Amino acid sequence: MPKNITKKIKLQISAGKATPAPPVGTVLGPAGINLQEFCTRFNDATRDKMGDVLPIELSIYEDRSFDFKVKTPPAAFLLKKSAKISKASSQGSKETVATISKEDLREIAEIKKDDLNAYDIDNAMKIVEGTAHNMGIKVEE
Repeated sequence: MPKNITKKIKLQISAGKATPAPPVGTVLGPAGINLQEFCTRFNDATRDKMGDVLPIELSIYEDRSFDFKVKTPPAAFLLKKSAKISKASSQGSKETVATISKEDLREIAEIKKDDLNAYDIDNAMKIVEGTAHNMGIKVEE
């Protein structure tokens, strides 16, 4: 018999760096799950992606057991990493803060394609390019 999900929680945590301390502890503590077990499982599952910020979907069941699904890093994080900047434009598309190549855009779209609502890589590239445009990152031909 399948377990009933009592709660779904979405978080963004740095890969391999989850600790029971805030912010993870303050979000998951009230849910009643074993924080140390979560941190150990998350850190083991994401050790190869160290340094990336990863969104997760955590499903908590009636018996306080849990499962989580690790998603790909946010497009904004990947764009900043590719452009080698720490912060996007505060003016949005009105101010250009960095430039990336079409190849970099394609790489990011390849990484994100499973999480995006796109039929093919060209549509995924358009979605990521829109995010880049809004962050003040210009895409060169």
